[in-house]
Amino acid sequence: MAALRLGPRPLPLHLASAATLWLSSRAALPLLSSGLLPWKPELAAAGNALRQSLAGVAAEDFATAVEGELRARSDSFLQGLERYRHHPYRRAASEPPVLWQEGATRLLDYRPAGGPPVLVVPSLINRAYILDLLPDRSLLRFLAAAGLRPLLVDWGKPEALERSFDLTHYVAGRLERAAEVTASLGAPFAVIGYCMGGLLALALAERRGGLVSALALLASPWDFHAERPGQARLLGEIAEPLVRSFALLGEVPVDMLQLLFATLDPLLALRKFSRFAALPAGSAEERDFVAVEDWLNDGVPLALPVARECLGGWYGANTPEAGLWRIAGRPVLPERVAAPSLVIVPAQDRIVPPRTAAALARRLPRAEELTPPLGHIGMMVAHEAPTAVWRPLADWLGRPAAAPARPPRRRRRD
Repeated sequence: MAALRLGPRPLPLHLASAATLWLSSRAALPLLSSGLLPWKPELAAAGNALRQSLAGVAAEDFATAVEGELRARSDSFLQGLERYRHHPYRRAASEPPVLWQEGATRLLDYRPAGGPPVLVVPSLINRAYILDLLPDRSLLRFLAAAGLRPLLVDWGKPEALERSFDLTHYVAGRLERAAEVTASLGAPFAVIGYCMGGLLALALAERRGGLVSALALLASPWDFHAERPGQARLLGEIAEPLVRSFALLGEVPVDMLQLLFATLDPLLALRKFSRFAALPAGSAEERDFVAVEDWLNDGVPLALPVARECLGGWYGANTPEAGLWRIAGRPVLPERVAAPSLVIVPAQDRIVPPRTAAALARRLPRAEELTPPLGHIGMMVAHEAPTAVWRPLADWLGRPAAAPARPPRRRRRD
């Protein structure tokens, strides 16, 4: 029998957020009936219409109806949680050969038989296998089937050495050495960066431009204050207290990182597990949901110097857009990237708001922009991902470097 899952992490936070919503709904009933319930300006008209529609309804009857609805919603949420925690699915994808390894970092070869090499750089704070989640949900295997040779940088979990790393160690050290191994198979080569990995890939392309023939950035943030600047600055404010709190541990634990992600949308777990409870048992949609949730809950800790640089620098001070983010003492400037670039900005991204990522399309000299109607994770796992993202990306990578890239639904920015 499969072991019971502990997620979604942190489970107490998700339960508390849902309970707070339900309790606040009960507490608001008297205020709604009396007309004293404060509404946000954008909701005031709808709130007044709701109160007027209830004018002829007995308060006791309405309270009973609300109580029944809250009970039904709580049951749905809890059923979804339990269904996920007991689900029999376990990821069993075969792992490709390891081409190179240094410390916890490995370079995985998805097409040893050959083809033009493509170096793929994921985030440091999530497992790299979101790019190869399932046999039929794998960007890397799709690219390999298209004749390319994807080489995935798997950062792994920070061990004793990596806990002292900052981003210079990762880019000017591990990533550049992985790039040299890639170059031995054929140079120059294309580079793909996903999420946080896009900034690392951009820094590589800027520093080692002679090795890079093309640069594709998928949902990669740059201007951290382009949307929700207050939220970004708040993350910047907690950087130093966070680093001090976990100084003895040497890393920010996974559950703390999950808590920070949860602040982006505190009720996301409530909505998605309530929907999960209604999915047909044994369906592919059910399996896909569990696979993604398992990946989300299988995070890795973050080295403290990296946490300080990302939270305090990127989010708090917006150092990339300000030209103040440095690798080995040198500012990382998109304007110095000579290779043609493809900036993919998922239109429904909640993790990296679209304007945050689209800033790179304005700064890279030879950039084109693709805006698929998907979310941050959906561009890797959604049913529409192969046609909306993977195929245009593979076609773009397959063109000669000198040819102008023209992916579908492109949008240039002045």
